[in-house]
Parts: sequence; structure tokens; C-alpha cells
Amino acid sequence: YFYVKRFVKDSNIAAVGAILYAFSGFMTFNIFFNHFHDVCVFFPLLLIALEELVENGRHGFFCLAVALNCMVNYWFFIGEVVFVVIYVFIRIITGGWGCSIKKFMLIAFESALGVLLAAVFLSPSVLAITGNPRTTEESLLTGQLMWIYGYDQRLPAIIQSFFFPPELPSRPHFFPEMGAKWSSLSAWLPLFSSTGVIAFCAAKKKNFHKRIIITSMIMALVPIFNSAFVLFNSSYYARWFYMPVLMMSTVTASALEQRSEPEVAAGWKCGWNWCAGFILIMSAAIAFSPVYDKAEKSYSFGLYGDKAGFWLLVFVALVCLLFSAALMFLFSDSRFFKPILCAMLSFVVVAFTLGYLCSGKNSKTYDDWFIQTVIEGKIDLPEDDFARSDFYECSDNLGMYWGLPNIQAFHSIVPPSIMEFYPSVGIKRDVSSKPSIEYDSLRSLLSVKWLFIGENEENQQPMPYFTLYDNQLGYNIYENEHYIPMGFVYDKAITDENVDKLSGEQKVRHMLNAVELSDAAIVRNFDIIKELTEPDFSSLSRQRFSKIIEEKQQNCCDSFTIDNRGFTAVSSFEKDSLVFFSVPYDKGWSATVNGSPAVIEKANVGFMAVRAPSGDAVIRFDYVAPGLIFGAKVSAVAAAVLVVYLLISKLFAQKTPKAVIAAPAEPKADTTTSADKEAIQSYLETLSSLPLIDEKSPNINPEENK
Repeated sequence: YFYVKRFVKDSNIAAVGAILYAFSGFMTFNIFFNHFHDVCVFFPLLLIALEELVENGRHGFFCLAVALNCMVNYWFFIGEVVFVVIYVFIRIITGGWGCSIKKFMLIAFESALGVLLAAVFLSPSVLAITGNPRTTEESLLTGQLMWIYGYDQRLPAIIQSFFFPPELPSRPHFFPEMGAKWSSLSAWLPLFSSTGVIAFCAAKKKNFHKRIIITSMIMALVPIFNSAFVLFNSSYYARWFYMPVLMMSTVTASALEQRSEPEVAAGWKCGWNWCAGFILIMSAAIAFSPVYDKAEKSYSFGLYGDKAGFWLLVFVALVCLLFSAALMFLFSDSRFFKPILCAMLSFVVVAFTLGYLCSGKNSKTYDDWFIQTVIEGKIDLPEDDFARSDFYECSDNLGMYWGLPNIQAFHSIVPPSIMEFYPSVGIKRDVSSKPSIEYDSLRSLLSVKWLFIGENEENQQPMPYFTLYDNQLGYNIYENEHYIPMGFVYDKAITDENVDKLSGEQKVRHMLNAVELSDAAIVRNFDIIKELTEPDFSSLSRQRFSKIIEEKQQNCCDSFTIDNRGFTAVSSFEKDSLVFFSVPYDKGWSATVNGSPAVIEKANVGFMAVRAPSGDAVIRFDYVAPGLIFGAKVSAVAAAVLVVYLLISKLFAQKTPKAVIAAPAEPKADTTTSADKEAIQSYLETLSSLPLIDEKSPNINPEENK
């Protein structure tokens, strides 16, 4: 509201602009991704603070807004930086902003200072994803895909998103093969769609909002420009659309306020005609295009994904079109314009948003089950040792809801070592960890003791060595006979190159026989482990494998406990041993054994091992997020610089002389003589005695008149 209000005089119309932004298609689409809304809430502060800095010389506010947005979500902040740069340059070249070189340098200074102020959050975040395959050079957009989208339907889907209400993330109706189901592709404004935007752009020939919207449209249509908002990643996302949506909401509000101006009134007609034409043509093209089925050797009509969903969205678009037309063409000059506008907008927002939510919900039965079983449910398992759980054909992250350590996780931001481990053994790992049931030995390596399977699931024996333990909350709980407690011992090792002769499940099984280490790690521990020059193929047999499991079960730590700083293991081995923990390797870990620092070895591609002495030993691992301490120091220095900067700004403001208003000049003395006064009086009397002349009279000679 406060951003829109800067460009709209009427506070009620400014509120309408704010509602258009808050309930836009982008916001409705991302109800599924609820944490995206935090970003949308705080983003306008960036632009408000920027305007205040340039127009009113308000120092420090922009710096704090930068820091706040960076801390709220570092991933979205990347796109906000790109957009603010575009905003500044277009604002300058459009003119009338008053951004001098000095103010431009202040923008740059406060931008950098704001980022440094957020370093305590930003530094650990950046380091946490460094090495993640989704952030490496292999994920960059290159070649022909820089200029042309790889999906034929994506380009029209982008254009469609500005005119039609949003579709459910999982069920696109207009262009089901666009390859962007979860990309937040929507820029629709409730009630007005793009009519107000087109009206404003048609009426205003030189306006920075107009240029930003056009620039955003071009960037959305060209892959390389669109990817700039995600550091040129090849994955398609439209999650930066909330920024041009704010511009669209602002100009729509401005067009509503200036509706009585002839140019804007004509613009509204133009906008309505363009939107109506586009909506009707696209709807007809998708609905009535013939499709030939080669298998059935028959024709059908319709390119949509779901017929009912498609026509429902078309209906909503057409209703909004009719409402906006009635509002602008029948009630534009009415004193009831604002009440009618509020009523129509409220109706569309409430009706569509509730309908959207209901269409995305499965059923109330599912809701009740989810609340009672998943959220409020409690699983009762023995607490005598640490053990992970596995979930077969269950809801995502079910173990997280129940507070159970588990190997099934839908989470894209995980230690890079996990992203390294899974592909090395032939398991796909992108946004989730879901190892298939073919990898039963993986469960032993990762200390999985419990397996949850829904009691109605047909396949109750997906993996061997699991026996029924109990039934709780509608799930059969199975216990793993091959469960190995955390912290087990290895006496054999093999290098990465040699174990690569195996693949998939064989490689995992061999990891239980011999730990995979680097050459340097093997040299450091040569006295307690035996190096294998080639895989021990006998370990791959079922009989030999079961024996290996028994050996590991007998040679493991006595206890393993976790806390919010790390974990502690207590051991009592007969000889010095290399102890393996299936905890993801990360540079933030440090280890001590009996209070003395210990070297952490990177083991089995992505986990950790440490050397423990014979006899009783206490092994302690502590974790501090890499970059946290460094980031805190940077933030502290930046905060000190900010304080000094604000003090200097205030000091200079006080010393700057205010404009001095000149005192009125003394009236000059009247030097007119009495003779002059008499001559002037005589001249005025002569003029007053002359007859009036009608310049339009045909009887007056032009020369006489002159």
C-alpha cells in the first residue's frame, strides 16, 4: 500500500492497488509454497526505501531494507538484486527522478553495506549450498536453450499467465506439456487481469513503470534473461513475477484514479478490447483444435489438460472481463464507483481464492486424517538406542512430522555430501531422498531399524530381513534384522577408483565390508585397516553379507546420543579402530576423542569416520555452520559502519545551510514631478472622452481603427 500510495493520490484507490498485489495470481498460486509470501511482503520495502533515499535523502533505510530482504530469503534476494538494478537504471533514463551521481553512489554504498549487514545469515547459506549440483557450472543455461525454450508450450503459457487466473501447481490445464508445473507461473490480477496495465501503457507515453513492465515481459519471454533472476540456472522458474506484479498493480491503480482523463479513458477501452480478444482467441484455439489419435484412429477436440478445469478458468476470466467492463463503462463517472469497485473486487478475490483452495484440497476426510495422524499423531518406539526409520509409499516427510530420524526427505537444501553419495551408488537425488527398495543393504549402512508401511498397502514385504513389530496409527511397523547401530568399526578399506568397478546395490553392499577412503586417509590409518586392491566379490553373496552384518553389529559403539550441537558416542573396543558414522560429511564438523582433537575422515563418499583408541573412549562431534562466525564478524563491522554513516549524514545535514529568504526591498522614493502628474491626468481625461470602437463593425475603416 505504501509503495502504491507514492504514485496514487487517492488512498482508497491505493488500497485497491495493494489488494491487487496481495491477492494476485502469483500469491494465490504460491499458497502451496507458503514461505514465498514472506518475500512478497518485505520486497516493497526495498523500493520504498530506494525512493526515499533518492527523493528525500533518507539515509540508512535502504541499507536496512536490503539486509532485511537478504535475511528473509537469500535465494529470492538474488532476483531482487537484478530487479532493483533494472528499476534504478530505468528510473534514471526515464528522467524526473533527480538521481545525481552522488545519490547513485549512495545507492551502491547502501546496497553493499546492506548485504554485509546480512552476512551472518548470508555467509552460512552460500557455503551450505556450495558444491550442490544444482548450483554448479553444469546447471547453467547454455547453447540454444539460452534463447529458445526447450518446451514448445512454455512461451504461450507465459503469455497466458498474464490474462487468465492461476492453475493448480500440479494440474496445468491450458498447456499441460509446458514443463513448468511448480514454477510459480502466474501474473494475473483479480478482476482487471491486464486491462488496467494496457490502459495505462497506452495512455502514458513516457513512464518508468511502463518501461519496467515491458522490460519484465521481454525478460520473461527470453530464457537467458529469465534465468538471470536465478543466477542463470537452467531450471525454469517464474518465481520473480511478484516484482513486475507490483508494478502492474501500481499502474492499474493509477489508471483507475485517472479514469476520467480522455487519454486514460481511451486506454481502458483499448485494454479491454485487447484482453477480450486475447482471452476469446486463446480459449477457442485450445478448446476447439482437433487432435488425431493414431492408436484409436479418431479425432477429438481440445488441447487442454482437464476439460472441466480449463472451462472453469475461462469462465472466471470472462466474468472478470464483464465485471471490469461494467465498472469502467457504466459506473466510471458515478459517485458509487468506489463502493461498486470494492464490492466487485472483494467478490472476485474471495470467490476465486476459496474455489482455488477447495479444488486443491483432496477431501475433508483427508484433512481430518492428516491432522489426527500426521500432525497430532505420536509413534511409540523403544528409545534405548538411536535408529533411523524408512517409509514405503507414504506421505512426504512423514518421519519429520513424527520427529523420527529417517532416510526419506523431500528437501532440496541438504549437505552437498548427500548429493555426492547418492549418485555415486546409482540413486537419483534432486529435491528429495527416496532410495528404492532394491537397495536393502543401504538400510543397514544408514542404521535403519524401522520400516513403516500403510496397513492398506498391498506390498507388505518390499525388502528382505524386515519382520512385523507393531501396528500404530494405521501403519505396520517392521523391524530390520540387519540393523547396525550408529558407530560401527571397519578393519578393511578400499579406494574410490577400485570400488568403482562395482555399481548400484553391489557398491553399497561392499561398503559394509570395506570402507571407501581416499589414499591419504588409508595412509593415515594403515596400522589399523587393511587396504583392498580390488573389490571382495565374495562379500556380495547373501550368506557372506549376513555374516558381515553380524560382525558389524558386534563391533559398534556402546551408545550414541544426539543434541542440538552434535552427537556423542561411547566405545570400548579391544583395539584401536576406525569408527564409521553415517552422518553427512560437512566442513562444519569438528571431533574430539577423550577430549583430544581428532581427524575426521571422509568415508563412503559422503559420511564421516574417526579413529578411536582401545578401551573406554568418548567420541564427540560438534557442528558449527561454516561461515557463521565469519559472517557474524562481518555483520558486526557493517553495523558499526552503518552507525558512523548515519552520524556523518546527520552531521552534514545540520551543517548544510538552509535556503535564505531575501527580505523585501525598500520601496523607492517617488521622483515624479508635479508637471508630470498634471500631464498624465490630462492624458487620461482625453482618453475617457473618446468614443468606443467596435472592431467587428463593417463601417469602421481599418486605418481609422488603427
